[in-house]
Amino acid sequence: MNIKLGENLSVNLKPLLLWEGHEAATAEEEGLLGLSDVRVAAAAKAEGRMLFTLDLEFADLRKFPPGSHAGVILFRPKSMGPSSVNAFVMSFVKGADLSGFVGCVVVVDRQRIRVRRPVAGKE
Repeated sequence: MNIKLGENLSVNLKPLLLWEGHEAATAEEEGLLGLSDVRVAAAAKAEGRMLFTLDLEFADLRKFPPGSHAGVILFRPKSMGPSSVNAFVMSFVKGADLSGFVGCVVVVDRQRIRVRRPVAGKE
């Protein structure tokens, strides 16, 4: 899966994702730090990358409706420490078939995974 790591996720996730067989790019290495969420989402879409983020704004379905992007995975870990977040993200990645979330807005928390899928005919 092609993944873009939002600026609020550690760049140390990139090698972990590569190890798992994914193609990953960071917002930092692409010069996207400090840009609006809309710009970051547009860059991810243009590259066909699923966006991994901690930013709640990406859960706004009016701004980022399912089917208008390659997918958004919003992580809501209990602890926001970098190592805890990395472990939380990688636990999800190792246990999930990311291809099933293409075009979706997914919120992953400790207790459940909520998935908003594209509406048929509006993709």
